[in-house]
Formats: sequence, C-alpha cells, structure tokens
Amino acid sequence: MSSLLSRLVVVTALIPAIGFLPAIGETAQDPEPAVRSNALDRIVAIVNNDIITRVELDRESKMAIDTLRRQGTPLPDHEVLDKQLLERLITKNVLTQYARMTGLRVADADLDQALERIAVENKLAPAALRQAVEQTGVPFDRFREDVRGEMLISRLREREVESRVTVTDAEIQSFLRTQEAQTEKIDEYNLSHILVSVPEQASPDELKARRARADTALAQLKKGTDFRQVAASYSDAPDALQGGSMGWRQAGRLPTIFVQALQGMKIGDVSDVLRSPAGFHLIKLADKRGNDTPIIVTQTHARHILIRLNEVVSESDARHRLEELKDRVEHGADFSELARLHSDDTTAAKGGDLGWVSPGDTVPDFERAMDATKPGAVTDPFKSPFGWHIVQVLERRQQDMSQDRQRVSARQAIRSRKSDEQWQEWVRQQRDKAYIEYHLEEK
Repeated sequence: MSSLLSRLVVVTALIPAIGFLPAIGETAQDPEPAVRSNALDRIVAIVNNDIITRVELDRESKMAIDTLRRQGTPLPDHEVLDKQLLERLITKNVLTQYARMTGLRVADADLDQALERIAVENKLAPAALRQAVEQTGVPFDRFREDVRGEMLISRLREREVESRVTVTDAEIQSFLRTQEAQTEKIDEYNLSHILVSVPEQASPDELKARRARADTALAQLKKGTDFRQVAASYSDAPDALQGGSMGWRQAGRLPTIFVQALQGMKIGDVSDVLRSPAGFHLIKLADKRGNDTPIIVTQTHARHILIRLNEVVSESDARHRLEELKDRVEHGADFSELARLHSDDTTAAKGGDLGWVSPGDTVPDFERAMDATKPGAVTDPFKSPFGWHIVQVLERRQQDMSQDRQRVSARQAIRSRKSDEQWQEWVRQQRDKAYIEYHLEEK
C-alpha cells in the first residue's frame, strides 16, 4: 500500500529543478478553467491561458503534509510550503500545456494499462485499486488524471530530450580515464540535495537573492536543523518533499561539481554552496560504496521495419502499411524480405536485423514495445521519434557483461547525466518563456 500512496503524494523525478506532484491540480483537462473560480476557490496563479486555484493548492498542501508526516520530516512553515508547492504546480502546468499544444496525448487504452501495472505492483485487483485510492480521500477519476499527467510529461521528456541524447566513444574514453585517475575507487554515492534554481536570464539582483537563499539554507543546516526540513523549505528540486534524497547514484551520473565536492567529504558532511548553470546546490553525503557486482543483462535479438513520415506519408498511412505488413508476416511471409523491400531504415539491406540489443541501446518507445513482445511474435505498429515501426523478436538471452562492465556502466552513466542536465535546462527554458502571474498573497 505504501507504494500506491507514493504515487499520490511523492514528488517524481520528471521535473528536475522545479518538481512535480503527480497531476494533482491538473487544469489543462478543463477547457474553460475560469468557470471554476468563485469566492471560495480564488485564483492563486495564472499560467499562460490557464489558472491555478486555491482549492488545487490546498489539495497539494494536504497531500504534501501527509507525506512529510509519514516520513517523520519536521514540517516547514505553512507559507513557505505553499510557495514551494505553487512553483511545482506552475511548472507542471507549463509542461502539460506545451505537451498538448504540440500534439502529445495519452490514450485511454495506454492509461488503463498503466493503472493495471499500478494494481499489479501493489498486489491489488482493479476494483481493489479503486477502493484503496478512494480510501486515501482522492476520487478515482482524479487519480486517473494524475497518472495521465505523469505519463504525459514522461513522454514529453522522451521526445524532447531522451531521444536526442548521444554518447560518443570519445566521451566514454574520457570518463574511463577520469575513473582510473581517482585514488578512491567509489562507484556510488547516497546523497541528499538542495537546489535553489536560478532563471536563465536572471538579473544581478535576482542572482544575489537566490544566492542569499542558498546561504540561508546552509546556515540552517550548520545550526543543526534537519536536512529534510531545510530541503522541504528551500529546495526547488523535485525530491524536496522526500527530504532532498537522491538515493544511490553512480559517480558518472553526478555533475562534475558534485563529484569534485565529494572527494573531500566524509559520510554525514554537507558541502559548501555549489554553483552550476541550474542554480545553487547543497549536497549531503549519506553513504558511499564500491560496486563489483557483475552486470547480467537481458539481450533481445530483433529485426524491424521502419516507415518514416514525410510530406507524402502521413501517420495513418504509415500505420496502415505496417498493419498490412504484419498481417502478411502472420500469414507466412518472410519478415526479412519485407524489410528489404519496405523499410526506410539503414538495416533494410540486412532484412531489418538489429543483432543483439541491450537495454538502453534503443530509444524508450522502441525498447518498451520490443520488451513487451515474446520471441517469435511481431509488435503492433508503434511510433518512435524516427517514425513508425513493427518489430519481430527472434530470441532472448541473459548475457554476462562483466568484461564490458566499465564501458557499459560508463555509457549508461554519461547518458543518464546528460539526460538529467538537458531536461533540467529544457524545463527551465519553458518556464522562462511562460507568462505567469502570482496572486497567492491576495486575500
């Protein structure tokens, strides 16, 4: 049940630098949100064409307070918490508006599958899931839209950032040389983090004010104030309401300024204020460890057919062509021959054969569809940033990657770090472009 509750109240990692409480306060579903505003539900912020109301903010506040109490985190001042939560609602609103404006949607069928996974994770039947959600005080329809909002922003991140992140061999070699040069062979750190974000075009006065906020947070920590309470009060990071906990992170997934600061820190230490393009940071080292565990991965041998979209080929055309090709395969046609004739990918000459594919080798949309397909079967047509695909899974194997462990770990660490940094920067840019009015102080 705790994992179910966490879906209602935990701040997810979808929006670094600002944060995202899963879709509570979603206003984009309502075509005319202003109709809902009345004397008891006043506007606390305007975001482009949309609004955030006091009722929405109060709902966020109640859930956040419940979360903090369950974690045993001392509660920040109510006004401080309100301001923190409003910033998260604003950013979530900005991103969901952008996602929908640019054509992203989460179909009901996809949402139903996600809810089924949530039920399975919590060892519940669908009817029991509804009952469990409603026992928390959240209407199930509201919970459905919460999950839809979370999926929407996840897809936005995949489209705008994940699909564009590349890792070169030169970056891997540089990373490995850096690792070899370290005298202390620590692969992973357990960290807590406070971020005071800085707008991209911050004025000198804004910069000074944000630095002063970080200095105040550090002064509170030096006085012995609980790190979790300081994070909830001052941090703009998505993990603020989890006490700023980042959990275990590979060294390669951390910004260089963090790794440099950690070299001189002992377990329990808090860093000085660190500066990055995103803002000002404080980190606390909870623990550290080496990692000599062999890497065993599931590899998939697959082949695919890609239909790219252009001025002549629409989405419906691509889907229809792939549906016909899938039907022909299921009635005995040779997949590799069809790939040679119809695929727009460079693998067409090899019958669409991708060889053995490891986790992380393909974009998330492709990997999800492939992983959900049994050996011998062909996926339904699906879309990725490259176009529309069908994939035939030939076989799977468990592969010991210990000999390639360093390169595999390096590639994954670099990709993860670059993805986090680029997403954080992209979110900040969208936030800076948005029209925002604050009315929180109005009575």
